[in-house]
Amino acid sequence: MSSISYKDAGVDIDAGDALVERIKPLAKKTMREGVLAGIGGFGALFEVPKRYTEPVLVSGTDGVGTKLKLAFEWNMHDTVGIDLVGMSVNDVLVQGAEPLFFLDYFACGKLDVDTAAAVVGGIAKGCELSGCALIGGETAEMPGMYPAGEYDLAGFCVGAVEKSKILTGSEVQAGDVVLGLASAGVHSNGFSLVRKCIARAEEAGTVPATLDGKPFKAAIMEPTRLYVKNVLAALAAHPTADGGIKALAHITGGGLLENVPRVLPDGLAAHLQKGSWPQTELFAWLQATAGIDDIEMNRTFNNGIGMVVVVSAAQADAVAATLRASGETVYTIGTIAPQGSGAQVVVA
Repeated sequence: MSSISYKDAGVDIDAGDALVERIKPLAKKTMREGVLAGIGGFGALFEVPKRYTEPVLVSGTDGVGTKLKLAFEWNMHDTVGIDLVGMSVNDVLVQGAEPLFFLDYFACGKLDVDTAAAVVGGIAKGCELSGCALIGGETAEMPGMYPAGEYDLAGFCVGAVEKSKILTGSEVQAGDVVLGLASAGVHSNGFSLVRKCIARAEEAGTVPATLDGKPFKAAIMEPTRLYVKNVLAALAAHPTADGGIKALAHITGGGLLENVPRVLPDGLAAHLQKGSWPQTELFAWLQATAGIDDIEMNRTFNNGIGMVVVVSAAQADAVAATLRASGETVYTIGTIAPQGSGAQVVVA
């Protein structure tokens, strides 16, 4: 009887080793204070920076969802790693936390080193832009589990915030102002509907060549905007204790209608003014192609607003100016008011 190796069974250990060697210099670019041991060990070691006096750890995890199906179809793998990072670090950020380190999980049926390296390169880029160390992860090659050429991703982020500076939204009150930070496109939510729109347009022969000045595929695949550094700087300049930023909401699955209420105290509602931020060509195309109303747009997609900032009316202009100076596109999109018998988010 002939022998059967692990490689014969579909798992190439040498390819996995080659990927690790490709990853190491990418991860090295993300190193920061606190990293004691990173990629290569059984576990990564991180020491909470000593500048924290009463640190509270904040964790987040997410994936990229069906946006990956387009990455496979269009062979566009270099930015979905940024999406993976963005989904977690932006969530950690809204507690007022600084993302400290990130772990990734890459699973496939057969490992293609070049594809995996492109994906991890995006993860490393997202970490670098967020000031977050990529200190570990897992590459799982599992024959028979995934179709040829496909993979799945998961990401895990841990951040820290001073206990006295945790953002809970409890300080929000009627009269506060709602600022919206522009998204970079669809980010990484709603892609099951996006893919349906693409299929409908392809069948009708109406796929646009460009959207918002970018080639169609590039506009669709534009990675999630990373708000971490700019928003942390704004929090430092305008702390809650001084009447500054009171709450943050990352606009992901559920859109504006379901994410903003997560940071509002009971009895309060956000009244958002329709038209106070522009609808981009991308979102206008999605709405027209899907044939959906404004409510569905604001519940399925970020619809152009990737992060919401609730701030006192007295500091709204100053906070907006700080964020604009750092490179964010900021819109004043509404106010906080008593809820009454209506919904917690009203767009009108």
